[in-house]
Amino acid sequence: MASTEPEHQHREDEEAPAGDDEDTGAQVAPIVKLEEVAVSTGEEDEDTILDLKSKLYRFDKDGNQWKERGAGTVKFLKHKESGKVRLVMRQSKTLKICANHLVLPAMSVQEHAGNEKSCVWHATDFADGELKDELFCIRFASVENCKTFMEMFQEVAESQKSNEENKDATAAADALDKLSVEEKKTEEKAVEESPTAAKEEETKTCEDKKEEKPDPST
Repeated sequence: MASTEPEHQHREDEEAPAGDDEDTGAQVAPIVKLEEVAVSTGEEDEDTILDLKSKLYRFDKDGNQWKERGAGTVKFLKHKESGKVRLVMRQSKTLKICANHLVLPAMSVQEHAGNEKSCVWHATDFADGELKDELFCIRFASVENCKTFMEMFQEVAESQKSNEENKDATAAADALDKLSVEEKKTEEKAVEESPTAAKEEETKTCEDKKEEKPDPST
């Protein structure tokens, strides 16, 4: 007597529902088509000359204590045309700006007392959308990174001082050139007016002589 088990098994396979992972071959078009959008960071015209991970603090004068601004990456960015350098730091996850200010010739950075991995400096910061005088403290994971930051800070400040001196010298030279041109134009104008003035004086002298000549009838 032949067994009916294979036929029964085949019938069960046909009646079994399709699995959830089975590929039906159907294609579903997306409801919304997303287009790639270019995001501007404001750093496109600048070159990064230093990039270090750190944690930033600002001194709260009212509370007389240090408050954390965020942990992330601090950068020195040099503008490709003007040569100006600014310090920018963003939080690692949100990319929110913690610090944003120019490095000026008068600035200086010092090691934070009692901690070789930290340093402090004063700056007029624009991170919150308005200029504020801030006292910053930044802490690095190693002493080497802190030294690298401080050395670059001082180097940038010195270079900006040289740029200011060069600009002053260029402005002074331009002023002298302008003055020389104006003096030359004045001299040329005086030379042009001299023959005319001499001729007018000669004509006036002749007229005076005619008036002084006695009348023959008298």
